[in-house]
Amino acid sequence: MTDIRDHTRRYAVKSDAMGALSFWASLAAYGAALVLGARLAETPFLSVPLVVILAFASVRLYVLQHDCGHHSLFATKWMNEAAGYVLSVFSLTPFRVMQYNHNLHHAYLGNLEHRETTEVYTMTLREWQEAGFLTRLWYRLYRNPVIMLSLGGIYTYFIAYRWPRNTLKVGVWGVIAHNLMVASYVGLVYLAFGWPGLAVLGASAVLAGVIGVFLVYLQHNFEDTYWDRKPDLDFRKATLEGSSSLDLGHWWDVGTGNIAYHDLHHFNPAIPSYRLRKCQKDLPEELKSHDVIRWPEAIASFRLKLWDEEQDKLVPFPKATAPLTATAA
Repeated sequence: MTDIRDHTRRYAVKSDAMGALSFWASLAAYGAALVLGARLAETPFLSVPLVVILAFASVRLYVLQHDCGHHSLFATKWMNEAAGYVLSVFSLTPFRVMQYNHNLHHAYLGNLEHRETTEVYTMTLREWQEAGFLTRLWYRLYRNPVIMLSLGGIYTYFIAYRWPRNTLKVGVWGVIAHNLMVASYVGLVYLAFGWPGLAVLGASAVLAGVIGVFLVYLQHNFEDTYWDRKPDLDFRKATLEGSSSLDLGHWWDVGTGNIAYHDLHHFNPAIPSYRLRKCQKDLPEELKSHDVIRWPEAIASFRLKLWDEEQDKLVPFPKATAPLTATAA
């Protein structure tokens, strides 16, 4: 019987031609949507769809930059590095720090003792029960889907990524240079298209943030995900059972660079994004670690807030039963 390692290895084949096609086609879609959206900004029924396309193109460019961080978009290291720096301007994300932080995320996936490396923080049920009013209030607001998807995206891409976590470890001047390039890019958009151009770019960036946070949340926050502590932590389970496989439609995959098949990505990060969908579709039933998540389950997953270490599953906030809980709720 084929092992999951053997199966994924067949798709971990990098191609400079495929990488270049994905890179340039994505940039072309981004550029066309920005130009047309700016020129048609005064016609909402035409400009709004272009803002949506531009937002998905931005997410796709972020995914390609993420590929470059794993050196999986192109066959050669220097092409991945060069492309990663170029894409960072459009994704608003400093390349080298993103690469460093994301590699930490892969290394500590599912580890309850290193939750600082996750994109979305998760409290355990026990921690919630022992927490005070202010901690519970903060966490309720943090995990509120409306706040997380809107303000969370804006905070992450507009504020936090201007000086990301671990900047001092990775390189201050790289982040400063990145911020200057982003500022220059925004200035060029203004010079070329004026305020309509900035409005289209800004609206698409906010929407891209919503899409990005939505994806990041669903990649590891679902009922039967996986968390544990050493020495019981099983890295194989963390990658395959602790990461989701989303089936949100063909065009969603196109717009998000196939990153929805996150379990296979975590198990083998060498698989380029342009081969992830094929890897998932060809995956034999006996090798699947869990069912795919479709739209109804995806939306329902946002009610899950806490990791229950006794049940080994993500659960909603408990109903108020004690005075402290009633006060915090």
